[in-house]
Amino acid sequence: MKNPSLFNRHSSLSVKSPAKINWLLKVIGKRNDGYHNIISMMQCISLYDNLVFEHADTIEVVSDLDTPLDNNLVYKAASLLKQYTSYRKGVKIILQKGIPVSAGLGGGSSDAAYTLSGLNMLWGTELNDEELSSIGTEIGSDVPFFFNGPFAIVEGRGEKVSPVKLNSSTVLLLVKPHVSVSTAWAYASFDKLNDSRLTKKSIDIKLFCQTFKKKDFASLSTMLSNDLEDVIIDRYPVVGEIKNRLLERGAAISAMSGSGPTVFGVFDNKDMAEKAIETMWPSAYGGWYKVVDTLI
Repeated sequence: MKNPSLFNRHSSLSVKSPAKINWLLKVIGKRNDGYHNIISMMQCISLYDNLVFEHADTIEVVSDLDTPLDNNLVYKAASLLKQYTSYRKGVKIILQKGIPVSAGLGGGSSDAAYTLSGLNMLWGTELNDEELSSIGTEIGSDVPFFFNGPFAIVEGRGEKVSPVKLNSSTVLLLVKPHVSVSTAWAYASFDKLNDSRLTKKSIDIKLFCQTFKKKDFASLSTMLSNDLEDVIIDRYPVVGEIKNRLLERGAAISAMSGSGPTVFGVFDNKDMAEKAIETMWPSAYGGWYKVVDTLI
C-alpha cells in the first residue's frame, strides 16, 4: 500500500486515505454470490479522509457520519482484523471526512483499507498487504484496490488487482450534484435493464493502458466506458448535463466515476479547471466540486 501520509506520535497514528475514480467500468456478469464480475481501471486522487487511531480497550469509531456501526466500514475493518489476529484490546478511531459519501469515489472502501493498514501498524500484528487485502474482500469490493494502487486494473468482484506504473499525473475537476447514489441500487437497476448473466464483449485493456499512458485523450474518449452511467443518468439527468457542461468548458474528456453521481473532467492544468468552475457556478447544479490531481 502506497500511503500518502502516515505518522506516529506517542500512542496514536494518523493516516490520510485517498479517494479513487474509475476511468473504465465494465460489468461482465452477475455472480452466484450476488456480486458482479467487472473490469475496471481505477486511480487514486488527491482527495482524502483522515483517520486517527488511539489505543483503547474496545473498538470505538467517532465521526460526523450518522451511520450505524453495523454498516460502518471502518468499524467492520477494525472488528475483522481484531478477530483475525485475536488481538485482545481495541482502538478509538476518529474519522474526519473529506470525501463525499455515496459519490462513486470509494471513500468508505478506502477508509476500510487504511484502517486495516493503520491498525496493523498500531497493533503490531505484522500482516502483509496480501493478507490485509484478503480481509478487505469481506468488507467491500473496492477495498483490495487500495492495497495495490494508486493505479490498477481491477477484475473479478474486485479481488483481482494488477498495478500499472504511470509517469505523470492528470488534473481533474470533480463535480457531484445534490444527489447520493447507493452502489447496491445502481447495480440492481443495471440488472433490471440487462441480462447480466451473459458475458459482455471484452475490451482491449493493453490498448487502453497504452493510450492512457500517452495521454491521448482524443482516442481515449472513444474508449472510456462506464456501464452504470446510463442507469444513473436515466434517474438523475443532471449527471449527463454536468458531463456535457464540463466538455463545453474545456475538459478533454468527461465521465462518471463508479456508481456515481460524481463526474470528472480532465483538464490541461489547474487554471483551466478553476476557470471552468467559475463559469459553472453558481448554477442549478449546486452540489460539490473539487480540483484534484491523480496520484502516481
